[in-house]
Amino acid sequence: MNTQYTVADYLLDRLAECGVDHLFGVPGDYNLQFLDHVIASQSLCWVGCANELNAAYAADGYARCRGMGALLTTFGVGELSAINGVAGSYAEYVPVLHIVGAPCLGVQQRGDCVHHTLGDGDFSHFRRMSEPVCCASASLTARNACGEIDRVINQMRLTRRPGYLVLPADVATTPATFIENAFTQPPVHAPEVRLDAFRACAQQRIDHSQNIALLGDFLALRFGLQSTLRQWVMEYPIPHATLLMGKGLFDESRPGFAGTYSGAASPEPVRRAIEEADLVLCIGTLFTDTITAGFTQQLSPAQTIEVLPEGTRIGDQWFSGISMAQAVETLAQLTTQRYHHRSFTPWEESTTGMLAADYAAGKLDQNSFWHVIQQALLPGDILVVEQGTSAFGAANLRLPAGASVIVQPLWGSIGFSLAAAFGAQTAEPARRVVLIVGDGAAQLTIQEMGSMLRDGQRPVILLLNNNGYTVERAIHGADQRYNDIASWAWTAIPHALQTAGEAQCWRVEETVQLQEVMARLATPEALTLVEVMLPQQDVPELLSRVTRSLAARNASEPSPSNGER
Repeated sequence: MNTQYTVADYLLDRLAECGVDHLFGVPGDYNLQFLDHVIASQSLCWVGCANELNAAYAADGYARCRGMGALLTTFGVGELSAINGVAGSYAEYVPVLHIVGAPCLGVQQRGDCVHHTLGDGDFSHFRRMSEPVCCASASLTARNACGEIDRVINQMRLTRRPGYLVLPADVATTPATFIENAFTQPPVHAPEVRLDAFRACAQQRIDHSQNIALLGDFLALRFGLQSTLRQWVMEYPIPHATLLMGKGLFDESRPGFAGTYSGAASPEPVRRAIEEADLVLCIGTLFTDTITAGFTQQLSPAQTIEVLPEGTRIGDQWFSGISMAQAVETLAQLTTQRYHHRSFTPWEESTTGMLAADYAAGKLDQNSFWHVIQQALLPGDILVVEQGTSAFGAANLRLPAGASVIVQPLWGSIGFSLAAAFGAQTAEPARRVVLIVGDGAAQLTIQEMGSMLRDGQRPVILLLNNNGYTVERAIHGADQRYNDIASWAWTAIPHALQTAGEAQCWRVEETVQLQEVMARLATPEALTLVEVMLPQQDVPELLSRVTRSLAARNASEPSPSNGER
């Protein structure tokens, strides 16, 4: 039993202070001393994963629910296996602390030729590889450990991006001083003169707008603006929508929610609500190719006010040094005052559903599948969808109150969703997790189902069996064998992985079968895998529009000029 307070304990206490009470990872000889302290910790639990990449995905899913996550790997081989997952967290502003157990300081200083290195005596290779995908990094020593831990975590809290710590085995067990000061995040207050200039400019723009719409996205979620935005649209009846990455930002069951905006691929009522507004308030938006059908959004700079972490833009004028929270609060006040004291053109909310009104019974296809899912979603669900047919089908769902979505449309790493669902269920054990993943993606990360069973989790896993990489078929090579995958007996896999946990499985081909199964899963009693048989070439309409755009861009992107390559 550990009796002396050490650097390892200090790091664990700091994580717990940030709301992190689970550490995902894979053991290796360079992190075992640290792991002894994790196991002995009263505030943080160890969650072993099947491999380091899955652990990174799981920590990401956990962080999207809790606000921060943590990942432990061993030096070299382990950290490089995880770096893809960490890069996804960086791209999508998810603060995950990557802790790397490293050889002792003496070994590094002597340049010994030890395992998990390149054999050249340079122990900084992998830290340099990680620098582009972390907001701050540190190599810990006995003298700098506590200060560097605080610096890296504080930077993560400020930027909402991953951090990286190299923790040598001997440094982990070095004595440290118990935390005396709690983490503080000083509020960012812009100078009054700058805030007054922003308010005056925004006031003028709002006063000259008859129709105003609000478009929110994932950065509003990451920077803690969800409750502010929800209160805003309750007080001011403004039409509002999200991009796919920000889905779940608003209460989609309330009036005024238009839907998911996807540029030209949006349902027509959604497109009109956003693009035909005189003024669109873009809060935390990032327009990427896959969620705008190839940058088909029709929103001019003159038509928008854009609130981002680095500043706020009104027309072509930027206001830096104003936090997102300050900017949103100011805009909410101005629009609410306008609603109470001035005339405005009310938005005529469309009665058109998010999905087409009719769908066929009989054999399942994409259309009937998503109708069943729409009917089966429950308040408070966590819906985790893979970046394939799943994500694009989910875009047009209308979420019940309290439901949230985890999706990775920017980084788009195949297989992310299954391990992320494990992390999300670890973070929120009382909520129902519904995972929708394709057969191709599931083959990359299916091992983590074993961890779900080990930990007694009860997610609902809807595995879409359309015989291969259907999203790739839709882009290019519909009948090429590189889009084929090995055929697996999916419903047998949970039982093969089962140790202590229980599992139940179904294979459904008919709409009525899926309806009956989903009705039984309102309160799952065990981990459930439902193999959903779908036509190989069938895709959601949104994905069809997006893939046509991607195929065109990949085939005809102009060559660089002036000799650039």
